Amino acid sequence: MTWEQRRHAIELMGFTERHAGFLVTVMLHAGVCIGRQYCAFARIAYGRTMHDFFESLLARGVATARRCGHNRARLFHIHSKPLYRAIGEPNNRHRKPMTLARAVERLMLLDAVLAHPDRTWLATEQEKLSHFTLTHRVPRRDVPSLTFRADDDSGATARYFPDKLPIGVHRDGYTFLYLVTRDVPVDFRAFLERHAALLRALPQWTLRLLVPRHKTDAIPAYQAAFREQLTSPLDPTLLEHVRWYFDARRKGVSGPDERFDHAARAFAAPRFQALYRAWVKRGEPVLDATLSSVLADHVAWGTGKLECHVLPHSYLCLLPLVGTA
Repeated sequence: MTWEQRRHAIELMGFTERHAGFLVTVMLHAGVCIGRQYCAFARIAYGRTMHDFFESLLARGVATARRCGHNRARLFHIHSKPLYRAIGEPNNRHRKPMTLARAVERLMLLDAVLAHPDRTWLATEQEKLSHFTLTHRVPRRDVPSLTFRADDDSGATARYFPDKLPIGVHRDGYTFLYLVTRDVPVDFRAFLERHAALLRALPQWTLRLLVPRHKTDAIPAYQAAFREQLTSPLDPTLLEHVRWYFDARRKGVSGPDERFDHAARAFAAPRFQALYRAWVKRGEPVLDATLSSVLADHVAWGTGKLECHVLPHSYLCLLPLVGTA
């Protein structure tokens, strides 16, 4: 379903066009929202109109509200299965209860989506997969994925775009969002490795880091990780040493081994740790791709870039204690 089809489906359930559009956006990208976000979407002042809308959601039983933090803010969770079924997402994870810290992280992502209504935002696994494999003919093997194996060895399931982050489509290219929740970019490096093949296939893209105010000190580390993972191709000779070390590391080394110990020290940097984890999951193409200069060229030409966007709102006031969000 397209966004317009989803909005129309919600309108048929008795909502206005504006209400339906906001509900679709919330359900697809967060599942939760606060009053000022509806005001931003509807371009209205904070006041009675906003309060009446949310009171109607509570009265209809399609949402629940909870007080949060040390202020009067209420967090609304849109959980109605009929609403999610109407937009083709009856089992969407946003329907499920979540911790307050996780809810705040989703509010941050929703703010980023609402800030750019000029973009079409891809939300679900299926629409992202369909878009890139059909629009750019990207092979499935080059789409970000994780493979999950059953405990009973009955088979494996590939999940595409496992980070579940919105991707913006615009005439100027693609915007990939990434929310900073940690001081060190360990998870970000894994995110970059998962997306490297897709980014090489696209003509123009932007990675937008969403940085909460209390995480701004982490920005230089994330910028360095971006440069190391994507814009520094490996020398073929060095890659052969990396390949040997990764293979030896996975097999395990019994007893002293001078070459292995030297390689372990040489490749102890975070870049190679992230590369090793990606290689274990996806194999030799991960290493072969490190020879390519395509991503470095994108960055040099300005068709690929990293933007660090400090979120303008404070979210810690919503939490009873400072958490990860």
